[in-house]
Amino acid sequence: MEEVKKNSLKKSLGALDLVLLGVGGAIGTGIFVLTGVAAAEHAGPAIAISFIISGLVCMFAGLAYTELASTVPIAGSAYTYSYIVFGELVAWLVACGLILEYTVAASTVAAGWSGYFVGMLKQGGVELPEYLTKVPSEGGVINLPAVCIALFVGLLLYSGTRESVIVNRVLVGLKLTIIFVFLVVAVPHIKMENYANFFPFGINGVLTGAGTIFFAYLGFDAVATTAEECRNPKKDIPIGIIGGLTICTLIYAVVAMALTGIVNYSTLNNAEPMARALRDNGSNIGSALVATGAIAGMVTVLLVMMYGQTRIFFAMSRDGLIPAAFSKLHKKYGTPYINCILVAVAVCLISGFTPIRTMGEMSSLGTLVAFCVVSSGVVVLRIQRPDIPRAFHCPAVFVVAPLAVISCGYLIYTLLLESGKPFFIWFAFGLAVYFFYSRKRSPLNK
Repeated sequence: MEEVKKNSLKKSLGALDLVLLGVGGAIGTGIFVLTGVAAAEHAGPAIAISFIISGLVCMFAGLAYTELASTVPIAGSAYTYSYIVFGELVAWLVACGLILEYTVAASTVAAGWSGYFVGMLKQGGVELPEYLTKVPSEGGVINLPAVCIALFVGLLLYSGTRESVIVNRVLVGLKLTIIFVFLVVAVPHIKMENYANFFPFGINGVLTGAGTIFFAYLGFDAVATTAEECRNPKKDIPIGIIGGLTICTLIYAVVAMALTGIVNYSTLNNAEPMARALRDNGSNIGSALVATGAIAGMVTVLLVMMYGQTRIFFAMSRDGLIPAAFSKLHKKYGTPYINCILVAVAVCLISGFTPIRTMGEMSSLGTLVAFCVVSSGVVVLRIQRPDIPRAFHCPAVFVVAPLAVISCGYLIYTLLLESGKPFFIWFAFGLAVYFFYSRKRSPLNK
């Protein structure tokens, strides 16, 4: 705690900023890209139910997050809570999951942004060479638009939190307006025959779909990373987490129903499903507006994801688990600028050379691991330290928290069947780094 007092971030955020960060972080690639991909490959029109299931799981975990975030208002989110409740090793494993959650999710968003940007340019008569818009496994050399947008957002975060929040406000407003336009244009074109085969992949497909699109809800988790920069964290964080999560779940379910109602779900496996669905229904203007909204909206998601990762590294560095340079603040901007540079470079490399589907599944797995640990942590802390003042109490904690662990655990199981090998390789690498580097330099070890 002494290190926190000596090296802390500026308090500049309010409740509205946190709600908008939550919405800005959640409404992006999940709604503009992966809704179509998950519908085509896993759930069909029942993808709307997948979103509701994911939203409920998130709500269980969100209530646990809210209690811990309002009790321990320090940067670091799930990593910090795990460190306090379970100790260093568990916190390190959670941090490995959070890197998947934030950096890989940001890379997924950058790749999704690229798909819409390329599609809009093509519609305007400008066609970029395929080798500059596709990753090597898809026949290209590099996804250059994804690299460029990641660099832009990294520069924005480097220049200051308040400036980033102002940009986020403007883009979230634009994004919500465009989603409303999509619904107004799409609803009259809904054909009931597109709902005829509502569960084409059965209930297992719906659950797999829920796991696949789970990372779409990362916005509320990222809100918890802002704790140290809130003016009144004990009041504002609960509003930001629960408010943002509720709004996002409603939007996802309604848009998913409209999207799978205007075209057959099997046609949605492409880089810009919402825009293409409107074009297929003869609405070129609506398609252009949706593409514009997607391009603007996904920037906010990218901003929130990369922001969250820089704050995780900041907290880990302050705890001595990674080099001290990662908690060094810029003299003028007050930001952990080395983190901003590192995260931007990592997102550029991953989004520029990795397929979007692999990124989405790995990110969801990392998220679910963090949710399981946090939900367990709130129960442990209630038992071990019932005397700690809590600004927010998770209702029916001994029911809600176990439900979060069980539901997250089941979604982890479904995703491990798809992406188990790279997931375990990543955690094995993380453990090796901990035992050969971080543990030896940890203040706790000394």
